[in-house]
Amino acid sequence: MARHLITSAIPYINGIKHLGNLVGSQLPADLYARYLRQRGHEVLFLCATDEHGTPAELAAAKAGKPVTEFCAEMHAVQAGIAEGFRLSFDHFGRSSSPQNHALTQHFAGRLADQGMIREVSEKQVYSNADGRFLPDRYIEGTCPNCGYDKARGDQCENCTKQLDPTDLINPRSAISGSTDLEVRETKHLYLMQSGMRGQLNDWIDSKADWPILTTSIARKWLNDGDGLQDRGITRDLDWGIPVRRGSEDWPGMEGKVFYVWFDAPIEYIACAGEWVEAGKGTDWERWWRTDKGADDVRYTQFMGKDNVPFHTLSFPATILGSGEPWKLVDYIKSFNYLNYDGGQFSTSQGRGVFMDQALEILGADYWRWWLLSHAPETSDAEFTWENFQADVNKDLADILGNFVSRVTKFCRSKFGEAVPAEGSFGPEEEALIETLTPRIRAYEAHMEAMEVRKSANELRAIWTIGNEYLQSVAPWSVFKEDPDRAAAQIRLALNLIRVYAVLSKPFIPDAAASMLASMKTTDDSWPDDVPAALTALPAGHVFEVPEVLFAKITDDEREDWQARFSGVRD
Repeated sequence: MARHLITSAIPYINGIKHLGNLVGSQLPADLYARYLRQRGHEVLFLCATDEHGTPAELAAAKAGKPVTEFCAEMHAVQAGIAEGFRLSFDHFGRSSSPQNHALTQHFAGRLADQGMIREVSEKQVYSNADGRFLPDRYIEGTCPNCGYDKARGDQCENCTKQLDPTDLINPRSAISGSTDLEVRETKHLYLMQSGMRGQLNDWIDSKADWPILTTSIARKWLNDGDGLQDRGITRDLDWGIPVRRGSEDWPGMEGKVFYVWFDAPIEYIACAGEWVEAGKGTDWERWWRTDKGADDVRYTQFMGKDNVPFHTLSFPATILGSGEPWKLVDYIKSFNYLNYDGGQFSTSQGRGVFMDQALEILGADYWRWWLLSHAPETSDAEFTWENFQADVNKDLADILGNFVSRVTKFCRSKFGEAVPAEGSFGPEEEALIETLTPRIRAYEAHMEAMEVRKSANELRAIWTIGNEYLQSVAPWSVFKEDPDRAAAQIRLALNLIRVYAVLSKPFIPDAAASMLASMKTTDDSWPDDVPAALTALPAGHVFEVPEVLFAKITDDEREDWQARFSGVRD
């Protein structure tokens, strides 16, 4: 038994996320949280919508709605989609919450007290046409690093290089498109994180078990010339958390808000306060403060590789710089990109399959299985409709679904809808148990190590064992000569369905629930003892033949979807 705190990178509020976003953070985090709960651990799984900054304002303006109304509506939409994908958050919060306002202002005050914040006069882009400063995402232009002509003022989506608005070539206003821009002086607060280079380097050195992807990105940002620099934490915007020093005004910072990159990760902590406020839990500090009991918590973060710099450097600098006993992350599971049919998924460009669209055409389990079994852990992966169809049909329909259908239908036709009592296990059944036991132990090891693709491969192999057993013993032939022997074979196979349901639950929760329901059991205990697990459904236990667990994707459907999602989203 252990206590696990899990957070997924929080999605922007500016629109519905695509499948690449899903597999890069929320979905593998859910897989891990579900597995740990099944093994009896105490889990707090948190996520939220990232609601501040220019993406929210621009999206609200495009929708013709006040930003507060737009954010409230989009939070409800994203929460509903998360539920549709069976993401088992303990709480899905909002970075605009009162808890995050108070905590962000608290951190700013603490950092100032610790000498970690300085006031800087700097030059920023001002749009004469719009009558305002244009920080970060209000400016678009050509990236000076890769030449991408739709780079934003905070980061290039194409090469992921972090930028300042003044770095862009041929900049233009993202509001009006105007190029009538000039540079004016304004004052902002900077987090002096460069002074923590040594402390952060030592901390990263202590994380020898982190994925290479995580540490390589962290070290690049830490040691490159343009890496760990002091960075602005305020912006000239209307929408955001007002700049205050704790509960006090901050002279000279009137009318400014905290930069979204500063307040968004603080929402991980604030979200736990929202969880308590919503009546879902108690004592959030025992998860987040080491002086309140969080020293025995294992904290794991899940994110795409573009989020790694902030989570390995800037957010830890905020926590460490505060001088307070906040819980630091123990493990960061990062992912490469999932590309789409020869190009990139893109929320801003509307390219690819988006989460709401995916649920309109197929149930969550189809997507969960394919995405997790192709998780971009060691390199970028690519979604193609041909691969999706082939893998779903083979893994879910032919291997797992076919096994469940063949076993239940055969039993119904020969023995009725109850576990047959006759016969006893022979050498073939003992061989299956001997094969299955190390496979399940390997599956557990991969799940505990958060090796997503290896876990999926092992689960698929476990499903295959059942089909190979059926083909080998052929109960439909044995029944003609030795019905008692066939009864024992089917008794084992029916119990194997229950075991499959339990093992598959983190990946395909809906199908797992259907399998347990068809077996008419609520026993979802983990198969620590495989021989015992294969006798959990006793002789005489009634069951029912389920509906088709997974329908195959036809060529016509695949071609239709391929054409439908070949362009960009409106």
